[in-house]
Amino acid sequence: MKEFTIKEIQDQVDALIQTMNGYWLPLAMLASVTEELGELAREINALEKIKTKKSSEIEKNIGEELADLLFSIICISNYYKIDLNSDFKQVLKKYQKRDKDRFLN
Repeated sequence: MKEFTIKEIQDQVDALIQTMNGYWLPLAMLASVTEELGELAREINALEKIKTKKSSEIEKNIGEELADLLFSIICISNYYKIDLNSDFKQVLKKYQKRDKDRFLN
């Protein structure tokens, strides 16, 4: 299967959203990010045996939850026409500079 660049992922999400009447309002998309983050936390809690799930809850995988969260984040970035590739490069530089000596033993 082909690997995608961030730009390609943003374009694919945009193409899909355009077939579904467009993007939600920004606060609704932010609520979706929060919901997906909560679902990810629930799965990690269950996996790490911190908090067990109810018997009625469906077992999900952490990768799928991360992808759901990424989808929601990309929707917000697309709405605001943000080039995540460019901004992510800047974030990596920030962490490399700021944290270069932070975790040395």
